[in-house]
Amino acid sequence: MKLIIQIPCYNEEETLELAYRDLPRHIKGIDEIEYLIINDGSQDHTVQKARELGFHHIVSFKQNKGLAMGFMAGLDACLHLGADIIVNTDADNQYCGADIAKLVRPILDEKADIVIGERPIDQTEHFSWKKKKFQHLGSWVVRVASGTDIPDAPSGFRAYSREAALRINVVNEYTYTLETIIQAGHNKIAMTSVPIRTNAETRPSRLFSSMWRYMKRSAAVITRSFVMYRPLKFFSIVGGILFLLGAVLGIRFLIFMALGDGKGHIQSLILTAILIMMGFQTITIGLLGDTIAANRKILEDVQYRVRKIECDPKRRRIKSHEKKADANH
Repeated sequence: MKLIIQIPCYNEEETLELAYRDLPRHIKGIDEIEYLIINDGSQDHTVQKARELGFHHIVSFKQNKGLAMGFMAGLDACLHLGADIIVNTDADNQYCGADIAKLVRPILDEKADIVIGERPIDQTEHFSWKKKKFQHLGSWVVRVASGTDIPDAPSGFRAYSREAALRINVVNEYTYTLETIIQAGHNKIAMTSVPIRTNAETRPSRLFSSMWRYMKRSAAVITRSFVMYRPLKFFSIVGGILFLLGAVLGIRFLIFMALGDGKGHIQSLILTAILIMMGFQTITIGLLGDTIAANRKILEDVQYRVRKIECDPKRRRIKSHEKKADANH
């Protein structure tokens, strides 16, 4: 059983050693542990520091591409390197490295394919009151959108089985945390959470440069992900509301007509027609979106099979032997 711990990095020269020293060297049930960083276009000496510390693998971007793309690049590299379990943690040592053993345990026990670390948000001193409330609100919205019971959706401290990693896709460029939960909930991937500890803050969060900006971008990610995976439900709700408003106005106009006062309410009749037409059109868009979602599901299954073939360790070993044989001849 091979575990690879991946760490997305962007100018983490000062904190990377602290995170590295905290990583576990041995975990019961794991035969091999390797460490990988995703250098997301760092402009300091992050890569040099990683080499000095002894990281086994480095995935490097020439320019900053964002947390979501870095996360996916790390997953892809770990799969090609033969990882059975992939753990994602932060370079600022926000999470307690010793809790990685707790994080991978449900996967080792074959009880889950995705495990998310649940931070003690209310007890975290460097979280403001406002940030704590928004974290809880965001997690609740994701639970509703995904149909899961994950209590700490924004947590980046996660473990993925090989099977789950092969199925994960992220299309937004901001963060992977919210979209992957909604996707996993839609695809019925076994998911759970475990309580974890956090360390003292070493630097300000880069995702939380502005609370309102974070909320706006997170809301956009959640909405887009929900529309992608539940288009019929989303557009049926919106279309149903429009249709209902139109019907209410229509009934109101009929009442006035029955009372002989319909001439002064022609505007209501026009608005009724517009709202009912918009409602039907919105529901029609939902039906089209549902068809597209079905096609995307087929494409995801194809991608899963291609990934599985490409990342098969046995296939890589066969290719390696073939190259050696050709070299000998």
